[in-house]
Amino acid sequence: MKIGFLEAKPLTRRTMGNSGGKPTNKTGKRVVTQKLETAQKTNVLSLTEHGLEEIPGQVFQLTSLRTLDLSKNKIKNLGNISQLKELKSLNCDQNLLAARSLSSISNLPKLAILSLGKNRLENPANQSFPPLPPKVKTLKLHGNSFSSIPKQICDPKLPLEKLDLSCNNLACVPSEICNLAALTDLNLDKNAIVSLPNEMGQLKKLKALSLRNNYLTKSYPQPIPSSLFVDTLLIDLNLHGNDRLTSTDLNEFDGFDVFLERRKKKKDKSLHGGAMVDMSVCGLK
Repeated sequence: MKIGFLEAKPLTRRTMGNSGGKPTNKTGKRVVTQKLETAQKTNVLSLTEHGLEEIPGQVFQLTSLRTLDLSKNKIKNLGNISQLKELKSLNCDQNLLAARSLSSISNLPKLAILSLGKNRLENPANQSFPPLPPKVKTLKLHGNSFSSIPKQICDPKLPLEKLDLSCNNLACVPSEICNLAALTDLNLDKNAIVSLPNEMGQLKKLKALSLRNNYLTKSYPQPIPSSLFVDTLLIDLNLHGNDRLTSTDLNEFDGFDVFLERRKKKKDKSLHGGAMVDMSVCGLK
């Protein structure tokens, strides 16, 4: 059924964002309307950098929409986004969303990619952070000043494969992280982490772990458990910027030799294929 955008409620200055009614990317209401009409055919809609303070009501009429990019606006509420039952990818980076405004995302049954980086989700009480969509595989929560990881993220029912919690204020990783059995890629860059729990060794499918610019040091017990080196599929480990940890220290960690051997086999295959491979010791000097 064709949606008559030109007859729908017009986009007001408030809807478009700033007080002057001019989006930051210098596009006008006509451009937004054209994008909405095109999205009716493509099921893909990008309204990034339009100075939006709320999601235009016409978006919720696009019930077949699969991809929606609302990044770099001033949005505080997701409105009736739960009406978009076919949505598979949602980007809300760099808005003004708080944890309590996310409840509607729980009702997006097909959402696989969710990006909420650089919003205002900091330190939500567990009850204020919503359950995540049941099929989400990629979750990006970078730059939200989290001091702890909400328990909803570690739900064992989630099929999460890629998780980005970089640029927060995390000092530790909860043992419940082991619930994410499908996890292959974990980004914890630029936090305040001093050690990892032994339970991370239960992430049997984990292949990539980035811990750049944290506070790992040579200590006892070792800050990176041997189970992570031995019991997972880890081949990419980045520790650059942990200035109190050296490559010599790392080589002395229990299980690290197993990781090196696994990585060497993987890199050898890549070299035979002509790929350029970084064989440095996990970014450490």
